[in-house]
Amino acid sequence: MNHELILASQSPRRKQLLTDAGYSFTVDAPDDSVERGMCSNCSPEELVVESAFLKAAAIAKRHEAGLILAADTVAVCGSETLGKPVDRDHAEKMLRMMSGKRHRVLTGVCMRIAGTSQIKTWLEQTTLVMSDLEDEQLQGFLDSDQWIGKAGAFGYQDGLDWVRIVEGLASTVVGLPVEKLPEWIREVEAS
Repeated sequence: MNHELILASQSPRRKQLLTDAGYSFTVDAPDDSVERGMCSNCSPEELVVESAFLKAAAIAKRHEAGLILAADTVAVCGSETLGKPVDRDHAEKMLRMMSGKRHRVLTGVCMRIAGTSQIKTWLEQTTLVMSDLEDEQLQGFLDSDQWIGKAGAFGYQDGLDWVRIVEGLASTVVGLPVEKLPEWIREVEAS
């Protein structure tokens, strides 16, 4: 990698994924306002890529150099796009919707070299299946507060035995497909 890596995210999960993969990086997270005014009739795929793009653009304005890495993740069940729950009731609604069903987790990624026009975006998808959740099991999970701040109201990294991957990368579900980063870094630096 020819540039300093700048993570455009406050997500502790993205930080951990990068750290575990051996990357050195700094964090410069965009304001929440970056995502206001986004395309309201976009597909979930367009939504996560646009969000990542806007986050990277916001951070690029603050740096003269560096490789900016931004991402956004949502869960999709049927025709519903599920971001982070706003409260416990919202989390319960999401989990009940996914209970016993297949769903997808989408992560949009944008890399941008500050001070240049070098920018690339990618979309990764992982398909999961959630077991039928018993009410006691669901309430216990909600009581644990592990749903807070997580797209679809659950974190795959929490080792939940009632969610399993059918196809795709676990890191996509956690919020950043780190296995793809070496290839993507080469691609954006060569563009």
